[in-house]
Amino acid sequence: MAREKYFEFLTFFVNLTDPRVDRGKNHKLEDVIGLALCGIICGADTWVDVERLGVANEEWFRQYLELPQGIPSHDTLGRIFCRLDVQSFQSCIGKWVEHLQFCLKGQTVAIDGKTVGGACDKAKKQQALHLVSAWASQVNFCLGQVSVDSKSNEIPAVRELLEILQLKGAVVTADAMHCQKETAAAVIEKEANYIFQVKENQPRLLESIQETFAEYETQNYESPEVRSASINERNRTREESRTCMVAPAPAHIRNSWKGARTIGLIARMRRLSNGTEQTEISYFLSSLAPRARQHAVHIRQHWSIENTLHHTLDVTFTEDRSRIRKGHGQEMISVFRRFALSILKNDTTIKDNIRGKRRIAGWNLNYLKRILLAFQAN
Repeated sequence: MAREKYFEFLTFFVNLTDPRVDRGKNHKLEDVIGLALCGIICGADTWVDVERLGVANEEWFRQYLELPQGIPSHDTLGRIFCRLDVQSFQSCIGKWVEHLQFCLKGQTVAIDGKTVGGACDKAKKQQALHLVSAWASQVNFCLGQVSVDSKSNEIPAVRELLEILQLKGAVVTADAMHCQKETAAAVIEKEANYIFQVKENQPRLLESIQETFAEYETQNYESPEVRSASINERNRTREESRTCMVAPAPAHIRNSWKGARTIGLIARMRRLSNGTEQTEISYFLSSLAPRARQHAVHIRQHWSIENTLHHTLDVTFTEDRSRIRKGHGQEMISVFRRFALSILKNDTTIKDNIRGKRRIAGWNLNYLKRILLAFQAN
């Protein structure tokens, strides 16, 4: 059946709880989800745009979706998604991701937060939505996301995210906020490894790492325990040199932090086009073996969550300007954006940037079919 071929992913949502009462179910929930995802892939940034795409191509969508009452209106889409249970939806997505069988062994999974500024409504005292996402940089896929409670912060949200992810063999990277003993233990329990940046929020740990490397410095870093790797890069406006140094974690750190095996530092030197030089040293704690080049690669790839995910969501998907505010609507469309981006990043049927692929998919639905089929075949 054509639906099973191109919309196989909808089978993972058949048990999703429908928030509507029976008399209000004019549209099948799976149809609504399929239409929404296709809409976001094809350049729709609002529920109104999703409706427009569906109405303009209703005959095409009827080949794959049941649509007993035609294309749902944007008001219907908004009402459904603002009331849909986000955790149940994330659970369905988790099963879909597990089905895709991404091999994360040795892969960087970067975790970071992002604020959706347009969700803020000062008149109604509604704060901006803050989301924490897990981005697998080598496979270009958003493994999952959770929202941060307005009365809390990212730390418990990250642990909640870790609980729903399959991370066996992955290397989880995060900034200094998440350098927490409980978070480290949660990563190890997932049979994964971690690299956490260390700053002043962990003063004893930071001081211990700094003192250890200060001792190595007195020996000109000639100790057999210290390993280093350097990388030089140049672009139009600056040159950057990064040196990664690692050493075995001292016993008291290994005893305090579950899985800890390595301490390290990254020394960055930037030379700008005007001749100005900038230097910076940052420290990290890791559960990986003390191999400098391996750590340098993972730490560098951590920033793909900013450059590839967050930047693209704001520039190409206009996420930060989204005015969807009711209920869970903003969080739900954010989920669709991240999965649409993941699907488009993995598409190799055409050479173009993400903006171009979205445009082409909207103009040529045969290309959309190829995207859906190729992604599910991965």
